[in-house]
Amino acid sequence: MVSSYQPHLQIRYFREVENESQIPFSESILYQDDDLVVADKPHFLPVTPGGRYVEECLLSRLRRSTGLADLVPLHRIDRETAGIVLFSVNKKTRGCYAGLFLRGEVEKTYQALSASRPGLEGSVWVVENRIERGAPSFRMQVVPGTANARSVITLLECNNGIARFLLQPLTGKTHQLRLHLSSLGCGILNDRFYPKLQAERADNYANPLQLLAQMVRFSDPLSGVIREFVSGRELLC
Repeated sequence: MVSSYQPHLQIRYFREVENESQIPFSESILYQDDDLVVADKPHFLPVTPGGRYVEECLLSRLRRSTGLADLVPLHRIDRETAGIVLFSVNKKTRGCYAGLFLRGEVEKTYQALSASRPGLEGSVWVVENRIERGAPSFRMQVVPGTANARSVITLLECNNGIARFLLQPLTGKTHQLRLHLSSLGCGILNDRFYPKLQAERADNYANPLQLLAQMVRFSDPLSGVIREFVSGRELLC
C-alpha cells in the first residue's frame, strides 16, 4: 500500500517471524479501567516482543483483544514465570503509575516450588547481595560489591518432598528471585538457568518453571485507594 507523506505521522513496524511458535496457554484480564489493565499471564508467554516471539507475547495479545494500541507494560516478569502484570492505558497518567515501580512503592509477592531439604521447616531468609550480568549475558550472577538486590524468602510448607516458598522481592533485578532461591540450595523446579545452565531445548509445556507472580499491592497515585490484584493461577505440590 502506498500513501502520501503526512507531517508528524507515527508509523509502527513490528518485524515478522517466520513460523512463529504458538503458545498454547491463555492470559486473562483481571481488571481494566481508563488507566490500567491488569493481566494474569501464563507460563511461557513473554510480556513484550523479543527473539523468536513477536505476535505471541502478552502485549500483542492484549492490544488485539482490547483494541488499546497505546497499551504499555509498567513492569516485566520472565517469559517462564506466570502471574500478574500491570499495563498503562492512559499516556497522561502513565508516569504516575510507573513512578510507583521506580520508587519501590509496589508490594509484590511470589510463590515458588523447590525440592525440599531436611531442617528447613519454618525458615525465613533475608537475602542481600549484588547481582550483575554474567556469561552468557542472559544469565545473572552474584558478584562482590554493594548490595543491589534484596529478597525476603519464607518457607511455607513441605509436602511429598516439595517445598513451597513465599518470596517478597524488595528490589527488581533480572532473575533476582531465581538466583536468590538457588543460592539457598533450593533451586526452583524446572529452572533451566539456575543453579547450572542447562542445554537449550524446546519448551516442555508439561513442566513449566514453578514460579508465580502471585500478588501486587499499591496505593493508587490518583485516588489513594489501596489496590490489590491476585493471580488466579496456582503452583501445585
